[in-house]
Formats: sequence, structure tokens, C-alpha cells
Amino acid sequence: MLADKYGQLIFSEVELCDLHLTNPELKLRRVLVDCDIANTLGLEYFPKVEKYIDPNLSVEIFDTQKQSNWLMPDEYKNMDIAKWVLEQCKDESELQRAGQELLLFQERNMFPLLQYLKYLVDTMRQHNIVWGVGRGSSVASFVLFLIGIHKINSLYYDLPIEEFLK
Repeated sequence: MLADKYGQLIFSEVELCDLHLTNPELKLRRVLVDCDIANTLGLEYFPKVEKYIDPNLSVEIFDTQKQSNWLMPDEYKNMDIAKWVLEQCKDESELQRAGQELLLFQERNMFPLLQYLKYLVDTMRQHNIVWGVGRGSSVASFVLFLIGIHKINSLYYDLPIEEFLK
């Protein structure tokens, strides 16, 4: 398996077949291959496999395009994440902190990230997947605490949001 200059993993035909044979239930969506797998095995065998085509873009433009296409259900893409976060607040101090952070997330165009994190947490809870308590600068974010990314209440521990945004 190789990675191109954009960080996309590219599988050979043999690697793709091995991957499928070792885990036939694996959903092979949006896999990039360096051969024309449709001609080799038939398109119906791997209907979502894409042949690798170098987009011939600068890395910056490629990253911008990919960041605008989050793979999550429409209910999360369309959710008003700011409203949802504010509804989780229990008192005025929580509302103030969440509002302050949401403005910072909005300035950085990070609402799609928050929507995706909500989807990720909901999916992990639905499947009883355990994840970490929290570490590093992310625990300074009260919004991430409300979403469930970590278990550290930054208001309780008086952690300034600037620690998260360093």
C-alpha cells in the first residue's frame, strides 16, 4: 500500500483482494486502487471502488476540497450544532463559556468538525465502543466536553479556552 502526496492510501489489486478475503464484511467504500479493478473482477464485485486518479492539485487546494466533504449522515451535516451545544448547558456560566467557544469555532470554520465529532461520539455510544477520558489541550474545550469527546469539565477545573487553541 502506498500513499500519495495528499496522504491518500492507494491499494494494489492484490492488496485489495487480500483485504476483502481477510474481512469479507468490511465496507470497501471510496478505496483507491492503482489498477482498473472493474475490468479485472467485475464492477459488481467491488461497486464502490474507485480507480486512483491523481487530482493534479496543489496540496492546499486538495486539503480544502477534502475538508468540505465530511463523510457523515445528512442528519449530522444539517444539524444546528451550535443550538444543540447550547441546549446542553445547565446554567448561565455554561452558556457563556459554550457561546464564547462556539464563536471561536465559527471564526475558524470548524462547525463541520463539531458535527462530525457529534456523529462519531453517537456512533461509538451506539456500538458500546470505549474511548479515552481526555488528554492534552482538548480538555480545555467545554464544547468538546458537552459533545462527549472527553470527560473533563473545563469549567469545573477552570481551564481557559486559550489552552485548547494554542
